[in-house]
Amino acid sequence: MSTPEETTRSLAESPFVPARWLRSGHAMTVFAWARARDFSSLPAPDARLFQVASDTRVLAHCYWQPDRRSRPTVVALHGLEGSSGVHYMRGLAAGAWQRGWNAVLLNQRNCGGTEHLTPGLYHSGLTDDPRAVIRELARGDGLSRFGVAGYSLGGNLAVKLAGELGDSRDLPIVAVAGVSPTIDLDTCVKSIERRVHTPYHFNFVRNLRARMRRKALHWPGAFDLTPLDSIWTIRKFDDVYTAPHHGFQGATDYYHRASAMRVVDRVHLPTLILGASDDPFVPASQFNDPGLRRNPNILVRIERYGGHCGFVGQNGDGTEYWAEKTVLDFFGAIMTK
Repeated sequence: MSTPEETTRSLAESPFVPARWLRSGHAMTVFAWARARDFSSLPAPDARLFQVASDTRVLAHCYWQPDRRSRPTVVALHGLEGSSGVHYMRGLAAGAWQRGWNAVLLNQRNCGGTEHLTPGLYHSGLTDDPRAVIRELARGDGLSRFGVAGYSLGGNLAVKLAGELGDSRDLPIVAVAGVSPTIDLDTCVKSIERRVHTPYHFNFVRNLRARMRRKALHWPGAFDLTPLDSIWTIRKFDDVYTAPHHGFQGATDYYHRASAMRVVDRVHLPTLILGASDDPFVPASQFNDPGLRRNPNILVRIERYGGHCGFVGQNGDGTEYWAEKTVLDFFGAIMTK
């Protein structure tokens, strides 16, 4: 199989050029998160439930080409407290659709209003669910070429899945991409805990707390909400809820075992990682890991600008979403050759 360098030789290698007013990680991150985008070119999705465990289903919004069996399929994985409806997920779907590909936007457990579909919680390294979804689409629907793209926490999932697969052909995944991926979870959590990042941290924790309350309404007695009012950090939330629920020995053990960084040396699939030096809470230093940089199957591009999952480019009115285009160009060089 070709290396990422070989398959991307035809792609533009010029650095990302941000919109002039977005040469700040905070400005880029907030703008990309808050700006409304027009996806009127997308058809209505097929809302589909997948059985990923005996007691758990997950929801995906799928965009199918009429002859979908003959087309590549992009599977998109969202970040912490995201869903299939966030802008970058739908942006990937719109780009894939324009190219004549299928797109599957997967909600992680409890996300996208699906708290009632599982008694459990998701975690940052739970690759079982995308595995089960892709396996069903391959065996049941006859789809044969998949590219898996993840943003932030979803980027960790995508890269970890590539590492876990190694050189096996268990699933017909041919390429993987992570945008602003949290591949070293402990490093990223420590970064977001810094006082300068309080607004981001507060927003994540507020959403996590609200989700637990919604969860308790659907599953009375399953979770003790007594500690919830005293939880104001992601680490504390993971210590109290995420880690014990999944059998980890606390947040530190969870972050270590769930991080893609542990398995990057095993990645055999063409894999693209996009990051930014001005990302407010995913340090670019994590991408200097020798196991990552020495793997010839992984192409790492760290841009000077881009923020966290932003990468809004200077394209006339400044509405080009460079990461989406770059990921799809990368997939296209592999999935359509």
